[in-house]
Amino acid sequence: MTHAPIDLSHVAPREKAEILSQALPYIRKFHGKTLVIKYGGNAMTDPALQQDFAEDIVLLKLVGMNPIVVHGGGPQIDSALARIGKKGTFIQGMRVTDEETMDVVEWVLAGEVQQDIVGLINAAGGKAVGLTGRDGGLIRARKLQLVDKDDPAVMHDVGQVGEIESIDPSVVKALQDDQFIPVISPIGFGAANESYNINADLVASKLAEVLKAEKLMLLTNIKGVLDKDGNLLTDLTARRIDELVADGTISGGMLPKIAGALDAAKSGVNTVHIVDGRVPHAMLLEILTDQAYGTMIRSH
Repeated sequence: MTHAPIDLSHVAPREKAEILSQALPYIRKFHGKTLVIKYGGNAMTDPALQQDFAEDIVLLKLVGMNPIVVHGGGPQIDSALARIGKKGTFIQGMRVTDEETMDVVEWVLAGEVQQDIVGLINAAGGKAVGLTGRDGGLIRARKLQLVDKDDPAVMHDVGQVGEIESIDPSVVKALQDDQFIPVISPIGFGAANESYNINADLVASKLAEVLKAEKLMLLTNIKGVLDKDGNLLTDLTARRIDELVADGTISGGMLPKIAGALDAAKSGVNTVHIVDGRVPHAMLLEILTDQAYGTMIRSH
């Protein structure tokens, strides 16, 4: 599916050239650098935005950057479970993943969702390759021990939900060197070859750390981090975020997103961006212009 190109005939040639030349310093700065992109939210379910995303990824690759895509798939998992008559249960926001649910998670993420993204990128002119944490021993995981938020002595069993033990990025590096674009499903494997469902934000953050990525980009359904009056905070340091968490400005569902982002920023990823995936080409605008289309978190 392709959408009609936007008519730019009203833009004077000189202005077009000006726009293109403004991207040049950014292309030069990030040439050869690794960008880890967590793909989720509306950008992932709206067909026009899917197309924009695929085109942006291909463009970044063609100008010499190394994009890596890590995707989620919560809504797709929910609808697949509904189709087989299974209702998802959650403890403290974590999906309880029994064996049957894990099977569904694997075929939805590694089958449907991953292959859709690979297909979109290839159709836009890229060479995408789908991976799970099993491929090349990429993500080794162990069972997540979920501590009760009110009583630290109580542990909840959420089934085959994993936390990352280690990441071996050699398969990703090999693909990048051959001009492929890796598309990674957040599924890890354990010591007995069992599968684990892992939070995609965490996988993206950890992968960015291990690869010493230039940028980690989290595409979400929010404008970014907002202050108490609802204004977008475009540029934050790791220290400032600690203050915003302490005074309650950052709370709720934003906390896990920020936690991963903050860890990455503190562990050597130069900048972390929380980007509004509902804005067409937001990722490209955030990387190649000096406009802010979300919140940028700097390591210091």
